[in-house]
Amino acid sequence: MPRNMSAWVDLTIQLIVMLVFIGLLTAYSRILAGTAFVVWVCLALFAKERCHVRTKRFERYCRSVVQNISEMATYAIESLPQSILIVSQDGRLQWFNARLTKALGFKPEQGIDVKEFWPGLIIEPIWGTEGEYVFAHEDHYYKVRHIPVPVMKGQQPLMCLYVQDMTDYERMKGDFMQSRTVLAYIQIDNYDEIMQGQTDAEQASMLLAVNQHLGTWMKNLGGFMRHVSDDLFVAVLDRHALDTAIQEKFDILDKVRQIQNTNRLPVTLSIGVSVAESQTLTELGKQAQACLDLALGRGGDQVAVNIGGKTQFFGGRAKAVEKHTRVKARVVAHALRETMEDADAIYVMGHHNEDFDCFGAAIGIAKMARQIQKPVHIVLSDMNEGISKFAELMKGKEAYQDLFIHEEDLVNMTALHPVLFVVDTHIPHLVAAPSLLDRIPRVIVIDHHRRSETFIKNPLLVYIEPASSSTSELVTEILMYFSEDLQLSRMDATALYSGIVVDTKNFAVQTGVRTFDAAAYLRRSGADPVLVRHLFRTDYETTVLLSRAQAASQYYPGGLIVTSIRETRPNISVIAAQTADSLLRIEGVHMSIVVFQLDEHTVGISARSTGESNVQVIMEAFGGGGHQNVAGAQIKDGDLDGILKKAVEISQNYIEENDKNESDPAAGR
Repeated sequence: MPRNMSAWVDLTIQLIVMLVFIGLLTAYSRILAGTAFVVWVCLALFAKERCHVRTKRFERYCRSVVQNISEMATYAIESLPQSILIVSQDGRLQWFNARLTKALGFKPEQGIDVKEFWPGLIIEPIWGTEGEYVFAHEDHYYKVRHIPVPVMKGQQPLMCLYVQDMTDYERMKGDFMQSRTVLAYIQIDNYDEIMQGQTDAEQASMLLAVNQHLGTWMKNLGGFMRHVSDDLFVAVLDRHALDTAIQEKFDILDKVRQIQNTNRLPVTLSIGVSVAESQTLTELGKQAQACLDLALGRGGDQVAVNIGGKTQFFGGRAKAVEKHTRVKARVVAHALRETMEDADAIYVMGHHNEDFDCFGAAIGIAKMARQIQKPVHIVLSDMNEGISKFAELMKGKEAYQDLFIHEEDLVNMTALHPVLFVVDTHIPHLVAAPSLLDRIPRVIVIDHHRRSETFIKNPLLVYIEPASSSTSELVTEILMYFSEDLQLSRMDATALYSGIVVDTKNFAVQTGVRTFDAAAYLRRSGADPVLVRHLFRTDYETTVLLSRAQAASQYYPGGLIVTSIRETRPNISVIAAQTADSLLRIEGVHMSIVVFQLDEHTVGISARSTGESNVQVIMEAFGGGGHQNVAGAQIKDGDLDGILKKAVEISQNYIEENDKNESDPAAGR
């Protein structure tokens, strides 16, 4: 239409110009001018008719094009390989294309809730946003692209969903992931101790039994395994086989543990597993080795699996086997002395809110530093009542002058080559002064707790023995080999002795031959049991609160007893620990759990075990950890009743699973 209007305007201008010339021609010849005028009229009529015809033809063309475009657009929308849905905010279907009918196998009614045919399709969380996600339905995978539909103000808001079947792609992706390489290091725990005292025939028989169990297990998984050394195997399998092992909860641990051994020590395995993703084979090997070290550091008899940067743990039911020799203690003592002699200042710290074991171990490290005349400081956090008593006893004594400091006293630290000892913990956020971990590059960790996934980064030396009763026991053994002329004072020996007494519950729990050797060494050095009893005394109010917590306890089948403390006090952590210890002395109780209100925003858990159960595994479910027999956790912004209920459920499930494995005769085959 605009084109024809433009042509008619041009012709009109030409006709006007011609008419002007005809008027001028009249002055010369009227007859000639009249003839020209007649011709002009005919030409004008012809031009008008031609413009009219072209206008009609153009209108027909436009109508044809518009109709074709509409038909093509409709065809394209209906024939797209995607289902298009327009839905309201409440998930009701407002419009859809024919592809949806084909995908569903039936024609849905307008206004139906989309969850009636695709329950996995989400609307509320993505409403008003643009993006995409994948959901599964009946063995099919669908990718959804969601875009808000622009509507007039006051109209109902709508969302357009483009849904495409991605089943083939997702299955191919799944097949690829299931075929990824998995590397596993398998080690027999405490191989030397297990072999000790056996004849060649007995050793060969035991190794044959282990090999047969591992060979059968690996064959069933479709993996490949080779013997690297006497106690170490390397296995390669795929992700599908690993998923099968995870579903079976690595029952190979239970089968090997039931192998009969003449010296009656349990035969247990530690396994480190890493899944190949984007890393090189070298990095894969390092990850698998790190997982094996993690499993061994947690006491063995377990599997550490690294998948996507996250570590999962399986097993850990057997008690860590005590090593009969102190060779490692002697080697560590030599390494510690060399490190101390190379340092110009030594700092020692334990976990926040120190207990007697942490305090005793720190005193022992400080004694080593003083022995070689190195400046040493013990960094303390908020102390509980018992530790405060001990610190007061040391005040005024020249040997302990300026020994105890706090984090704020280290602002102007001037040492150029300091070394930091972390005792009785290895978790960065639990130490007394976390800032020191960043300021002092050389860190030595000494601990008896099972190693957790969270660990101090790049330590210079790590000495972790989960089979040991306490960190004080480990430090005492190091002191025996640190120097031939080292003499402990009465206070040093008592501090270390109190740490052992507390963590062994007065030599009743987690006590081995080396524990009594260490205690005997400390007694010979002047450790005072009377002073220890004095330090452990509590006031009347604490005793009443402890009794109320005991009276409120509830016993569950399987040897579980649980109670709670809702009152908050400065030493509530100590009271909770004492309550858990006291409940463990009840006949038939194998595990005690105390849930308490640590402060206004934090709920704490203190767990104890006689050795039949691993309370560390249970506490890890709450983000905590500890030792097989002694563990705990702290939950920020937690509800005490909800946490109490969850703790009971997790503990009962653990006991049921443990009992099931022990009573399953197939586990030993």
